[in-house]
Amino acid sequence: MKPDTRNAYARRVDAVLARLQQAIAAGADLPGLDELAAVAHLSPFHFHRVWRALTGEPLGGTVARLRLARALQLLGDAEAGVAEVALAVGYDTPQALARAMRERLDASPSELRDDPARRAALLARLGRPTRAVGDPLPLQVEVVSLEPFEVVALRNRGAFADLDQAYGALFDWAAGAGVVESIIGLHGIPWGDHRDLPAETLEFDCAIRLDGELAAEPEMPLRRETLAGGLFARLRHVGPYEGLEDAVDGVLADWLPGSGHVLRAAPIRYDFLDDPETVPAPLLRADILVPLAG
Repeated sequence: MKPDTRNAYARRVDAVLARLQQAIAAGADLPGLDELAAVAHLSPFHFHRVWRALTGEPLGGTVARLRLARALQLLGDAEAGVAEVALAVGYDTPQALARAMRERLDASPSELRDDPARRAALLARLGRPTRAVGDPLPLQVEVVSLEPFEVVALRNRGAFADLDQAYGALFDWAAGAGVVESIIGLHGIPWGDHRDLPAETLEFDCAIRLDGELAAEPEMPLRRETLAGGLFARLRHVGPYEGLEDAVDGVLADWLPGSGHVLRAAPIRYDFLDDPETVPAPLLRADILVPLAG
């Protein structure tokens, strides 16, 4: 990554942090997605994913960290009560603040009020994201232009580790339709990040591509869908499929800022090249496709 582009993305992160800090310090409502995306000069469609990639934490984690940092600052004022501090930084009760401090900082508000040195050390730690915008990893990313194609898809709601059940349902349908030998591709579209979302809210589109036209429409909940073509950044991931999100972070945080490209408001796609039931996890291959404008 060139120094000027690295610094430009670091300034975007700093601008969002400053906007959030202003809102928390003023006791105001947090800015919405569109406003934060505009501050960062990023598309709202990809803001949450890019933010996590650049900082190493989801936006909710950033807000929680900044609230705790502000609470530590306010606890330095001997005149401020714990209940007052809790409400000032967005917690509904002093118990909620105490619970958050115990979980994240391993101390109570009263303990930290009485220990200025520890409070200062924690403030320094909370004052920066988990990950800094830094030098790139040696990623082998290529920019490719792909044509759209049709798939049969099934939306799965549940744990990422249980996607094999949805793909199994697709194969069962293909076997019943007599087209299992025509399957030429397995694809997936994540609609959330399994590292951050509870399993019951995680949605993932599982899809198979067939060589040839469908003779009949699949019955719901299966559906016929066209996966969009266009320009993509493509990275070949080798290893357990649970590591795909970490690899996406590398593309967004380490390759994209210095690439000269910008994201297109379209979902990221995975093209699975191996079957986890027959290939050992360390050898599994998948292409990550990040949509680019152009």
